[in-house]
Amino acid sequence: MRSTLKLLTLATFSLSMIILTLSCEQQSMETPPNIIYILADDLGYGDVSAMNPEAAWETKHIDRIASEGMRFTDAHSGSAVCSPTRYGVLTGRYSWRTRLKEGVLWSWDPPLIQQGETTVGSLLQGEGYTTACVGKWHLGLGWQYHTENPDSVDFSKAVTGGPSALGFDYFFGITASLDIPPYVYFENDLPTMVPAKYTRNTSKYSWWRKGLTGDDFVHEEVLPVLTQKALGFIDSHVADKTDKPFFLYFPLPAPHTPILPTDEFKGKSGTNPYGDFVLQVDHSVGQILKSLEEHGITDETLIIFTSDNGCSPEANFEELAKYGHKPSYHFRGHKADIYEGGHRVPFMVRWPGHIKAGGESNEVICLTDLLATVADIAGTSLDASSGVDSYSMLPAMLGTQNHPQREATIHHSVNGSFAIRKGPWKLILCPGSGGWSDPKPKSRGIELLPPYQLYNLDDDPGETENLLDHYPEVVEELSALLKQSIENGRSTVGPKQANVASDIWPGLRWMEE
Repeated sequence: MRSTLKLLTLATFSLSMIILTLSCEQQSMETPPNIIYILADDLGYGDVSAMNPEAAWETKHIDRIASEGMRFTDAHSGSAVCSPTRYGVLTGRYSWRTRLKEGVLWSWDPPLIQQGETTVGSLLQGEGYTTACVGKWHLGLGWQYHTENPDSVDFSKAVTGGPSALGFDYFFGITASLDIPPYVYFENDLPTMVPAKYTRNTSKYSWWRKGLTGDDFVHEEVLPVLTQKALGFIDSHVADKTDKPFFLYFPLPAPHTPILPTDEFKGKSGTNPYGDFVLQVDHSVGQILKSLEEHGITDETLIIFTSDNGCSPEANFEELAKYGHKPSYHFRGHKADIYEGGHRVPFMVRWPGHIKAGGESNEVICLTDLLATVADIAGTSLDASSGVDSYSMLPAMLGTQNHPQREATIHHSVNGSFAIRKGPWKLILCPGSGGWSDPKPKSRGIELLPPYQLYNLDDDPGETENLLDHYPEVVEELSALLKQSIENGRSTVGPKQANVASDIWPGLRWMEE
């Protein structure tokens, strides 16, 4: 009898503890965290030492996010180049569903994100967050032009369709990449200065295209200036003593060209200017982490660090190889390519008390997944037309996931070529890289290669053995799945949506054959 009573007592105590634990977890989840999303520019998977044990340098601050949180080893950008990925980060939608079927946006292109389209900023703004974008935009702006000269931009007038119109309470940043004019800072919708001079640099690492430049714009100072603005936003938010959480989208302009490490970082990597610039990026991340500590908000802040695509050849791969460094680690290709080096990116998250320290996930995720994830965190849902390619990463982050969220992930190269990944299988719908590495599109002899490529990434992460002829059933399955995702206008479950029609859609040639 005593033993029975003892067992009942223990069982009651255990049940009480479980209920208490679940209650505490539910209560803590009801307090939404601050969210910081740091997006590096052209940083390779292998450039982060937490992802690459053979890296020639140590990215100690980025690594710290991984060691105090979780790293994802199979994370992918939505595209192998810039603008398409950034569109997907903010909208949860593959960019090839828009007018941007290949390449990136340029200096005077209009906004890619349409008014009324749900963004991470607008969703969180609607959930009571204070939102800010500090850094590189590169998603087009609605420029105003002089009446007397319709080809000349009037920099004294506010732009439309930028961050302020898409869910961000505050914006400070640059229009596009640091090598694409105009070279002006924007604060909210206005340039901080009307540019009146032209600058250009043709140096090996630090080149930028000729363009209008504001007097307050110095290329070498852009990364430090943007970092200070991001820190200033955090300072101001804390000083306001508001109960509102904040969302900081911090898209860095580096280590993209021009490669411009400041004097403090020159020679620090022991390799070349690119390595030094990577360490300066790491330093900027460290300053954000330090700010959270100083304000005592580390535990209430979810921080995510990743990159918009793979490393660019501008880093000088041959020179880095002399130091034993491989920006793409053991993956094939680099920025612009359909191969893994083009779109497999470093990805780490930290949220103390929620994400277990030192964790690792092999779950396939995509940068389009941010929208569904923040909706999950905020306890809200997306409408049928929003986030059509976005899956919540929260279960994987919290370690509660027991099955893959994504059925498949679609990749896209600079020339618009498609690939689709499901499990270990990756089907590439073009004969070469679809980008800048060999075999390049339209290069001599490419017509002699198999039209498609099939790789088992579990066995062959370097994509060296094309298994196209060995597994026709896999090719058929993945082709059908890709076609379905295109025709349905979404890869998530939900009602059919429309893609922007185009007579020029290079990636769809395979569907016509």
